[in-house]
Amino acid sequence: MAGSTPGAADAESHTARNIGIGCFTTFLGIVSGAMIAVLIGKIVEGVKGCAAPEGLPACNWWVYAGWGAVIGGLSLPTLVLLRLRRSDARAETSKRG
Repeated sequence: MAGSTPGAADAESHTARNIGIGCFTTFLGIVSGAMIAVLIGKIVEGVKGCAAPEGLPACNWWVYAGWGAVIGGLSLPTLVLLRLRRSDARAETSKRG
């Protein structure tokens, strides 16, 4: 019977936890990555001497925001889930020993 052993229940709860944390950190990564990239774009375009249109943070801000969102949306959940996996492995080893 699936889920009847304590190890299976642990694995199922870890999977649910990882999905929830992964989704939440993806959203946070997209937003924060885009904001940081637009700041970088503002600095780069300022050094280049580009005058941003009124009401916009930088010239070509959408390019910076898009790439920042992609990078942030991939990197933050990956880093968080890798850290959780390492912590789970450490906890499992301490249970055995």
